[in-house]
Amino acid sequence: MAMTSAAVVAAALVGQHRFDMQPCPWCILQRLIYVVIAIVAVIGITLPSKGAGRRVVLMLISLFSAAGACAALYQNRVAVNLASCDMTLADRIISGLGVDALLPDVFEVRASCAEAAVRLLGVPFELWSLALYVSLGVAAVSVVLGMTGSGRGKRT
Repeated sequence: MAMTSAAVVAAALVGQHRFDMQPCPWCILQRLIYVVIAIVAVIGITLPSKGAGRRVVLMLISLFSAAGACAALYQNRVAVNLASCDMTLADRIISGLGVDALLPDVFEVRASCAEAAVRLLGVPFELWSLALYVSLGVAAVSVVLGMTGSGRGKRT
């Protein structure tokens, strides 16, 4: 999960800096969520495999995945149709955390949502992101269920 999230951010940065795919606030918010998932997953790797700490990490990953999925869906359904996404929730979170000032090459908003609309193989970029967030969330929940014995078909 950490490597997948880091790879997605790396791919987004290549798209931005090599292919001039400039990010909007919702793109940056999703990027930030992937970074958080990667960090949380790395923390999880350091914890004992059997224990509450690993379950907490996986549940956090599932929650951040849900937040990312919501951001991607909002971008696709609403933000892409807005003339300006200035001071939307995404913009306020990014500037409120100060990540845009801390690492502008990674987290600075450089386009409106309408300008940032890009398709990959005919599918809007944010829908690819939505699919990945759902996959990460399902994987995290599946591991938690496996750890607790739920869903294994145990006989009593």
